[in-house]
Amino acid sequence: MNYTGAPDASPLSGGPQLTDVVVIGAGQAGLSAAYHLRRSGFEPGRDFVVLDHAPAPGGAWQFRWPTLTYAKVHGMHALPGMELTGADPDRPSSAVIGEYFSRYEDAFDLRVRRPVDVRAVREGVDGRLIVETSGGDWSARAVISATGTWDRPFWPRHPGQETFRGRQLHTAQYPGPEEFAGQRVVVVGGGTSGVQHLLEIAPFAAATTWVTRREPAFHEGPFDEDQGRAAVAMVDERVRRGLPPQSVVSVTGLPVTEAVRRGREEGVLHRLPMFDRITPDGVAWDDGRRIDADVILWATGFRASVGHLAPLRLREPGGGIRVENTRAVRDPRVHLVGYGPSASTIGANRAGRAAVREIRRLLAGRPALVG
Repeated sequence: MNYTGAPDASPLSGGPQLTDVVVIGAGQAGLSAAYHLRRSGFEPGRDFVVLDHAPAPGGAWQFRWPTLTYAKVHGMHALPGMELTGADPDRPSSAVIGEYFSRYEDAFDLRVRRPVDVRAVREGVDGRLIVETSGGDWSARAVISATGTWDRPFWPRHPGQETFRGRQLHTAQYPGPEEFAGQRVVVVGGGTSGVQHLLEIAPFAAATTWVTRREPAFHEGPFDEDQGRAAVAMVDERVRRGLPPQSVVSVTGLPVTEAVRRGREEGVLHRLPMFDRITPDGVAWDDGRRIDADVILWATGFRASVGHLAPLRLREPGGGIRVENTRAVRDPRVHLVGYGPSASTIGANRAGRAAVREIRRLLAGRPALVG
């Protein structure tokens, strides 16, 4: 049973409820952090709380399109302490992973409170942080922000965009391929989602066009451990410099699966450079090329959802939050997991463990680990 009831104890003054740690978000990163808090002796509902604004377990997975089956999931890694076994590869990933997360929350009695919207994290009194939410406020000694990116789809701006008479939508709104039957579809974006959309839509659409800012990077063969570490290190370097994080996938390239190989051979994955403007009837380039379109599908990724941390002024001049391990450099009480180099499922697991280790040191009055 998922916990949605009242907190374990009410404040005597009617003010914020007291706890040691507030975990914001119950996706892979948030559940990993909660698991490690519980393993370290923190009592759920008393010593820590997990707040999630989604209506059900599953993190961002619950919002994925129905045709993204579990077999097509890119790099799903089990949560710590409980494997995901026996999943039907042909079922929607939203159902498989949603059910798995639900079992996980119950198995470890994590008592996730949902739906709860976190509006802001502010400075409190006595060195505490105030977490303002739709379900009341919390006063915490530390905060683990595990809010991911799904709530911040990135929509690039292009000249003429407002004049387009067709439909524009983002990956976050993708309904599945059947809805594009008989339509001319321009897919923008060189990542995994853009490729998946094209391969799915092509059999239904009248025509598809693939447009990217940069030449897509495909990689053949397995992606080994050394390459993985190098990719994570590149993302980590940006975060350490206080720059907005890139996704790990953006530096690993696109794996050449059998479906991708067929798509390239059949011309579905024939890429065009970015158009220069949008017209009422499609897209156009300065060299005179024009393509008519009924739909522009923006598979242009997401940005880190960290607006709730704005009152703490954690951003650097480069636009990102500088993070060492998981700790915000400007405020050691705040940890970001699933951010930057830990935005993969295996990275989120490790980050949850690392954040809890440092928070234990913080609450014990010991200096944080460096490096």
